Amino acid sequence: MKKLTAYGLIAVLGAAGILGGCKKSSDLEKVTLNEVAHSIFYAPQYVAIEEGYFKEEGIDLTLVTGFGADKTMSAVVSGEADIGFMGSEASIYAYNEGAADFAVNFAQLTQRAGNFLVAREVMPGFKWEDLKGKDVLGGRKGGMPEMVFEYILKQNGIDPAADLNINQSIDFGSTAAAFSGGQGEFTVEFEPGATTLEKEGSGYVVASLGVDSGYVPYTAYCTKTSFMEKHPEVVQGFTNALQKGMDYVNTHTPEEIAKVIEPQFKETDLETITTIVKRYYDQNTWKENLVFEEESFNLLQDILEDAGELSQRAPYDKLVNTEYAVKAAK
Repeated sequence: MKKLTAYGLIAVLGAAGILGGCKKSSDLEKVTLNEVAHSIFYAPQYVAIEEGYFKEEGIDLTLVTGFGADKTMSAVVSGEADIGFMGSEASIYAYNEGAADFAVNFAQLTQRAGNFLVAREVMPGFKWEDLKGKDVLGGRKGGMPEMVFEYILKQNGIDPAADLNINQSIDFGSTAAAFSGGQGEFTVEFEPGATTLEKEGSGYVVASLGVDSGYVPYTAYCTKTSFMEKHPEVVQGFTNALQKGMDYVNTHTPEEIAKVIEPQFKETDLETITTIVKRYYDQNTWKENLVFEEESFNLLQDILEDAGELSQRAPYDKLVNTEYAVKAAK
C-alpha cells in the first residue's frame, strides 16, 4: 500500500512538474496582430504560430488580415490591433502627419521585395528595357510594391511615367485574374499569384523585384509608443517568438518549412506552397535576425523620396527601436 502511495505521489508530482513548465491558456497575454496580407512571403511568422512559439512566450495571438498597409495602420492607431505588420513606410507617413502616439518599428522580417514580374511568354534573356512601350499591371500608388517597381525602373534608366504604361487601377489581389483575363502585357505579382499564373500557363516569371532591388526593408512590425511603454514584456515575448520562427526557416529546408506552414494556407496545395517557399528561400528573403538597421531605414526613405511620396525624412531613432530584436537574437 505504501509502495502504491509512493508511486502515486511521484506520478502526481511529475504531472505537476510538467504542468508547471507550461503556460495555462488563462495565463497567456492576449495580443491582436494585424498583418497587411496573408502571404507565404511571411513564412517565419507562420512557423512561429504553428510551432507554438508565441504560446511559449506567454502570448495568445489573434491574427487578423488588414488587406492594405493603410488599413493595418488604422487598426494599430485606433487600438483595434496591438501590433501591426506592414511596410514601415506607413509609420513614416503617420509620423509626418503629426501623430502624437506614433507607431514604432521594433522588428524587421523581410529584407527583399516579395513580388515578381510576370510576362505572357518565356523570356530567358529578359532585360528591364524590354518594358519600354509596354502595358504593365502595377500596384497602388504610394505602396511598397509599386515604389520598389519604379525604383528598379529608374535604376535601369527607365522613366516610369513616360517609357511605359503602368495600370494602377486594379485592386491588390485582383491583378493576376485581370492578367489571366487578357489585361496587360506584364504584371507585377505577389505569391501565390505568380506561381498560379505559371501553373495555368497564363504567364511566366521573368524577373524578381526582390533580387533586382537589392536588400530593402520591405516589412516590419510596429506598435504604438504607448503600448510599447506599457507592455515591454509583451513586445519582447512577441519578438522572441518571431526570432524562433526566423531561426527555423534559416535552419530547415523549403520542404520542411512548407509542411509546417501548410495549415495556414488551406486553399493552396503543398506542392505549390513548397515552390513558393523555395523561390523566397533561394533569394535570401528572410533576415537572420529582426534588427531594423539604420542603413535599411535610410534606403527605404530614399525609395519613398524617389517616388515623390515623402514630404520630409523621419528620424530613425524615434521610429525604430532595436533593443527587443537585439535581445531576441542573443
